[in-house]
Amino acid sequence: MAKKTVGVLGLGVFGSTIAKKLGENDFDVITVDLNMGAVERIAPYVTQSVQGDMGDLELLKSIGFDNCDIAVIASGSNLESSVLAAMNCKKLNIEHVIAKAKNKVFKEILIEMGVDEVVRPEKEMGDRVARNLMRNHIRDVFDLDDEFAVIEFFPPKNWLGKTLQELDLRREYEINVVGVRQGLNEKMTVNVDPNMIVTKDTILIALGESEKFEHFDYTHQLK
Repeated sequence: MAKKTVGVLGLGVFGSTIAKKLGENDFDVITVDLNMGAVERIAPYVTQSVQGDMGDLELLKSIGFDNCDIAVIASGSNLESSVLAAMNCKKLNIEHVIAKAKNKVFKEILIEMGVDEVVRPEKEMGDRVARNLMRNHIRDVFDLDDEFAVIEFFPPKNWLGKTLQELDLRREYEINVVGVRQGLNEKMTVNVDPNMIVTKDTILIALGESEKFEHFDYTHQLK
């Protein structure tokens, strides 16, 4: 498989982190920022680091930005700059464009501009921290889409000594158990026996609606 080329427009903390991580893992990375200091700091990690305006289409053409498979517009605080950058990426026929947005309005505008994926890192990090604080039994959540997730969780005390069949989790909590670990460092088995007895070492892996199950956990409704 051919190595992807990624363009990063904007070298604040968000953009620099992405560019450095990709560069350290042998991706071809092209970066652009107005700040010469930021350009020089990231230069050792990337293929090409250029001082300039991301809204300057001719500049982007001159540095081969049209060769990028993916573009990340990382300057989410200035809407005009982000919109111009999105327009330029579309004119250069970049296959996948990701943009940072500082609020919901920015996100909606960028989506209207044809940006493929819009992220709000501060909000998403805040949500993640809040979710971690609220968890009682959930160990991790792996989102599959906006609705469904694979959820790894410890069983409540009242479940211990009962079989999965007795607990009837599909009816009670609308989840399907798809795997089990008997200890944190043990391998997961996907051959789940409905007559398996849940113990204090059991970790359950289930498929379900993440918001619904997380709400059960946060509000102490797992009984």
